[in-house]
Amino acid sequence: MVLKEGKNHHTYEVLSIHIELQLERRLQALGLTEGSLITILNNDKQGSLTAKFRGTRFALGKRIADNIEVTEVMTNEQNN
Repeated sequence: MVLKEGKNHHTYEVLSIHIELQLERRLQALGLTEGSLITILNNDKQGSLTAKFRGTRFALGKRIADNIEVTEVMTNEQNN
């Protein structure tokens, strides 16, 4: 699945990023790399998606979020 399809307050592991090289390098510089965990804070399907990774909140445009392949991981909060 792609990050854009993710649900609020769920955590995902980044499998791959398929976007132009310059933007991919920028995301890597921010810490968003394959294997990173990313938690969606707000994905209201309009405008930017707000997510948290590496301890920092980021707003990602839908075009970017549509090019990040992820898989959901279960966290302790989701198990309760």
